[in-house]
Amino acid sequence: METLGRFPGRRLRRNRHDAFSRRLVQEHRLSADDLIYPAFVIAGQNREEPVSSMPGIHRQTLD
Repeated sequence: METLGRFPGRRLRRNRHDAFSRRLVQEHRLSADDLIYPAFVIAGQNREEPVSSMPGIHRQTLD
């Protein structure tokens, strides 16, 4: 039987020696830095309205 191809003798890492690059391609890691808190602003003063589709989230004024 004849072998047509061979794998490289060493594993190439393609710019993953920096911590930033490794985090970019890493799988299955979720931290608080990856989350975005939804903030909804409404006009007026001292008002707050609940968002029905998002329990615990409210539309609020800037004051």
